[in-house]
Amino acid sequence: MPAISRTLDAMGLPNRDLKECPYSSKRFPDGGQYRLEIPSTEGPRALKVVLDQARKRDVPVHRVSQGSGAMMVPDDEIREMARIGREAGIEVNLFVGPRATFDTGAQVYTAGGRSVGLSLRGADQLRYSLMDVERAVDLGIRSILVSDLGCLQVMGKMREAGDLPPDLIIKTSVMMPPANPVTARIYEDLGANTINIASDLTLPQIAAIRAAIDAVIDFYVEAPDPIGGFVRYYEVPDLIRVASPLYMKLGLRNSPDVYPSGAHLDDAVCLMQEERVRRARIVLDLIKRNSEDLEISPLKSEDLGIPAGE
Repeated sequence: MPAISRTLDAMGLPNRDLKECPYSSKRFPDGGQYRLEIPSTEGPRALKVVLDQARKRDVPVHRVSQGSGAMMVPDDEIREMARIGREAGIEVNLFVGPRATFDTGAQVYTAGGRSVGLSLRGADQLRYSLMDVERAVDLGIRSILVSDLGCLQVMGKMREAGDLPPDLIIKTSVMMPPANPVTARIYEDLGANTINIASDLTLPQIAAIRAAIDAVIDFYVEAPDPIGGFVRYYEVPDLIRVASPLYMKLGLRNSPDVYPSGAHLDDAVCLMQEERVRRARIVLDLIKRNSEDLEISPLKSEDLGIPAGE
């Protein structure tokens, strides 16, 4: 297949999965190979629980992310999350607001329509999501989670033009996961700094994606049930070696879907955050026992999307 090989070679892309799983020489700017992210941190109370448990269990949390969308959080609570994140020196990542599952369309709920995922329906919903981004940024947030290709492109262009902060971290969601090197490169070219790849990929498949991009890879080492429920703890050292720089994400099997969250679900959300930090400690201990050569990023690194403010 010379034409295919020539084209992929010219694009700087692998033309096969890298079955030899070469170790990545790429690193975070601080020299670290991996960092830790606690997802589904839905508000200030959940964020406080994560940080409290992280202190108790000596778990270095670099980033927390939220799933319900900034539109579901009042201004004062976003300001509080920004303040807490700023004081702790961690990245606080908020999802954009509307998505297909919040809208009136039914295709996303059908067996054949699940590929719609958390995409945006129509120009109005795209505009609403960008309004959500601007609001979060105005309130101090410097890391945004996006699940729509068009929204990603517009955000990238707005950041280039100076309409969004130049240090804004744009993170792509596991609900639009690239599963091959070309798609991952497209996300990177559109402005993604940190890319959540599909959680069911093999190490050779992940190695091929890493060869194609310089962006950070996000990976659920324990995936929530809606995206497969995989528990890949013993693979973590090899995942880090192959995919570095990597954000290790701890989802939670056998847990309810709480999106969109709110005060009526706070107790459940906080209990799940306690358990996510506990499981993070399990994975960190496994790394320490078996792979002491792996380097975790220090806390409060300068390239983190730490919230802005006084």
